[in-house]
Amino acid sequence: MNAPLPHAVSGADNFKLFQPGRVGDIEVANRIVMAPLTRSRADEASGDIPGSPMNIEYYRQRSNAGLIISEGTQVSPVGKGYMATPGIYSDAQVEGWKPITQAVHEAGSKIVAQIWHVGRITHPDLTGGAQPVAPSAVRPNVVAYTHNGKVEVPEPRALSVEEIAGVVQEFRRAAANAIRAGFDGVEIHGANGYLVDQFLRDGANRRTDQYGGSVENRARFALEVIDAVVAEIGAGRVGIRLSPVTPANDLSDSHPQAVFGYLVEELNKRGIAFIHFVEGATGGPRDVPGFDFAWARKTFKGTYIANNGYDRAMAIDAVESGRADAVAFGRLFIANPDLVQRLKHGAPLNTPNPKTFYTPGATGYIDYPVLDSVTA
Repeated sequence: MNAPLPHAVSGADNFKLFQPGRVGDIEVANRIVMAPLTRSRADEASGDIPGSPMNIEYYRQRSNAGLIISEGTQVSPVGKGYMATPGIYSDAQVEGWKPITQAVHEAGSKIVAQIWHVGRITHPDLTGGAQPVAPSAVRPNVVAYTHNGKVEVPEPRALSVEEIAGVVQEFRRAAANAIRAGFDGVEIHGANGYLVDQFLRDGANRRTDQYGGSVENRARFALEVIDAVVAEIGAGRVGIRLSPVTPANDLSDSHPQAVFGYLVEELNKRGIAFIHFVEGATGGPRDVPGFDFAWARKTFKGTYIANNGYDRAMAIDAVESGRADAVAFGRLFIANPDLVQRLKHGAPLNTPNPKTFYTPGATGYIDYPVLDSVTA
């Protein structure tokens, strides 16, 4: 049963958070972004294909966001790290995404595909038997959840220089496929301890060739991916997610300001649409030292999307003050399909149920209650 709608908060329409804007070449109805959320509900048996009626409804419900960033979608079978996550490397996967992007557009929102490669954060049970790959043969202290239960991930093998070039092309093809599937652009997943992040940070990158050692060398892979994707679909439709100081997936760096500072400056030169920053520890404390997010905001001239633990007041203040251009919400969008409407009206928020985050079926996916329908 839908909850009654409270009276609109006085002056809410005047807050920039709820006003139209632009993210690169993409016009958005408001500055609220749905963050990428792994939900493990793709059709794994037929080849990690999205597009079931349930998947379509999930994204349609949340199309009050100005911009939706899709769940992470792997660029290759070896890039998969979780059960039932969708891919974007096959024609069947592209066809599966088409009704989702169409539903989002018909509901008035825009959507970009988050394209990712998990690198060492996987297990052969998830990759068709293939050994995980990484910049270096450094095993992370994490577990993978597979159909054979919870298992420790093995030591990865280091990618050769030739293989690195191949992975760059996998990202390029994924971006081309995203446009074919109807997405408005892509977000490269450069955060949370996955492959791009593994190259950037010296906790995982022990290479001594052109992809390791110096800050410039460790940023080389990320920039090659960016350049390939920009060449394919245009800078105005390309963004990247970064998490300079998060310890997620057992990753660290000895001097994040140096490596991510250099990266931000290089990204700014390329004129990409946005950087989506996880400010602090992913899903945890915001006050983690090591990187100056205010400096990044001033330095990067594209759209700065802020993320991590924002509530209504924080989001409004961040955009009004200019500390961010937009704010991304993750878990709140899981439990509140109509999150923009609720934030705008100061309505109570549903509480997400973590037990249903990754379980198959509609429960905890498309059955959260919404407010009585009004014009948001």
